[in-house]
Amino acid sequence: MAKDKEFVSDIADIHTNFPQWYTDVVIKTEMVDYGPVKGTMVIRPYGYAVWENIQNYLNKEFKKQGVANAYFPMFIPESFLKREAEHVEGFAPEVAVVTYAGGEDLAEKLIVRPTSETIICEMYSKWIKSYRDLPMKMNQWCNVVRWEKTTRPFLRTSEFLWQEGHTVYDSEQGADNDAKTMMEVYQNCLKNLLAIPTLTGRKTENEKFAGAVATYGMEAIMKDGKCLQAGTTHYLGQNFAKASNIKFLNKDEKLEYGYSSSWGVSTRLIGALVMTHGDERGMRMPPNVAPIQVVIVPIASKAAGVIDKCNEIKTLLENSDIRVKLDDSNNTPGWKFNEYEMKGVPLRLEIGPRDIENGVATAVRRDTHEKSQLNLGDIANLVANLLNEIQSNMLKQAEENMKNAIVETDDFNTMVDQVNAGKVALSYHCGNSECESEIKDKTTIKTRVIHSLDNSHKCIYCGKPSAYRVYFGKQY
Repeated sequence: MAKDKEFVSDIADIHTNFPQWYTDVVIKTEMVDYGPVKGTMVIRPYGYAVWENIQNYLNKEFKKQGVANAYFPMFIPESFLKREAEHVEGFAPEVAVVTYAGGEDLAEKLIVRPTSETIICEMYSKWIKSYRDLPMKMNQWCNVVRWEKTTRPFLRTSEFLWQEGHTVYDSEQGADNDAKTMMEVYQNCLKNLLAIPTLTGRKTENEKFAGAVATYGMEAIMKDGKCLQAGTTHYLGQNFAKASNIKFLNKDEKLEYGYSSSWGVSTRLIGALVMTHGDERGMRMPPNVAPIQVVIVPIASKAAGVIDKCNEIKTLLENSDIRVKLDDSNNTPGWKFNEYEMKGVPLRLEIGPRDIENGVATAVRRDTHEKSQLNLGDIANLVANLLNEIQSNMLKQAEENMKNAIVETDDFNTMVDQVNAGKVALSYHCGNSECESEIKDKTTIKTRVIHSLDNSHKCIYCGKPSAYRVYFGKQY
């Protein structure tokens, strides 16, 4: 299939082209396709391989924190969801409900999980009896359903994949520290694996998770200046423990309610990956998460010894744990160049008769398009070093983009103008929920995460004493 060299005429014209550019990239790179039910997506193998690499990274980090994987049912009795009033109110507009099954109306409606706090807490109430059972820390990889009205692949769909961790501790400090620690795990995942820098901090009362005491958020800034909530962790206090009767006998042999936390990231990270690193030619994959780190393209493939040498190099790279593909198809080298540039493969190796004669391979970086000659005698080490350089450079580029996207201002009109122009504003706010809601209703601009506590300035909107500095922006 012929490929257009560029998705947009100029990616700098970000506000005009970015939404269509994003959709074109995720579809044409065969990461995702639309499902037959409105608002759903089919994650294709190339996109799912990215998700698998995220899973592999996080599973190792979760286990370091003493978290065990488990699985809980996707159907939740409606009565469970209603136990925690704030929780059910927060999810009510997005809930999918089963009322008919097995050829008859159900005696009790079933909720298709939008999240699993209630069902997991129900099981924890059976399993937790003593302080010796704590902390209890489990995670599940699963799908959830949130009936969204406006959808876009990976970013917001009616069904998506994620992981959700749920813990119970014997103290407030333990559960709150868990939420903070897992935010650090997520932040490191995005930085080290996806080469995405983030803004992290506590969410305002208006923006916290329904039923939480405190929510900590991780915001990535996309190339158009909009924020993407890339992950959240929540300190839930005793709210869900009381709703589900999670009690334990403490060291003083007295019954008390447990303190819980929950945390999760989803396949929207794939959308963040695309919108952070892509360019006019398509996707750019950081090597650490790329399904294919190196593609080998034979030049004059019918010439004697070319395919044999390509297979030899492929084996050497595979033995060094490098994810490599040899494209020995009948497509032209030019077609292959465009194909793998579009898919964002970090490094391309071109090997032809002249390269073999000179004992080199021509390497082309996807991040900078720079070409170099790599000695075939040390090809595995040279490729590994080059992949590390690409990973570091892509993080550096993303950090520079984030830095340039943030403006500091004390003036409300300036803040609105800057955010509407594709920036994220760092400003002072009083912390009053009604004031925050007025800003959102008036401008569609929302707080993202709190930068720092500060009571020495005036609120950017109402002029009352500030409570903190907070990032304002538009969101996906």
